Amino acid sequence: MRDLTLRAITPADVPGLARLNDDAVPAVNALGVDGLAAHLPDCELAIVAQDQDGDVLGFVLAVGPCSAYASENYRWFSAHVPGSLYVDRIVVHPSAHGRGVGRALYAGVDARARELGLGVVTCEVNLEPPNPESLAFHDRLGFRRVGEQATKGGSVVVALLSRDVG
Repeated sequence: MRDLTLRAITPADVPGLARLNDDAVPAVNALGVDGLAAHLPDCELAIVAQDQDGDVLGFVLAVGPCSAYASENYRWFSAHVPGSLYVDRIVVHPSAHGRGVGRALYAGVDARARELGLGVVTCEVNLEPPNPESLAFHDRLGFRRVGEQATKGGSVVVALLSRDVG
């Protein structure tokens, strides 16, 4: 997408990003304003994509190796794919789907992984409840399934995905 800018998340972004995130449930878990604000210090990368008018179209949060982040999925990757940059969540506003926002955000993830000397990016996508659009998107980006696990007491099943940084 032309005229798209990636920039660091600021405190002023948090309320709007929390709404965008929570509107995307069940593809991601709800955080609310307080949860998102509390999670940002865990992130090695926290960026938004905005258009030429300054409207935020999406965001990505990624956690680096050796974090104390308590996510079940992060812990799985720490054990099975150590040394990866873990994408905790990527959320694109529904009006911007199919416009290259997700690809641009992942380009930012790849750039940060290279800066950190990491050769792998990891993430998960829900299988239950199903998220076929996200699975297809990640497949197009070259992610491959390296595992599967039930989380949240078995109420969610995820595909664990990995991709070498290009």
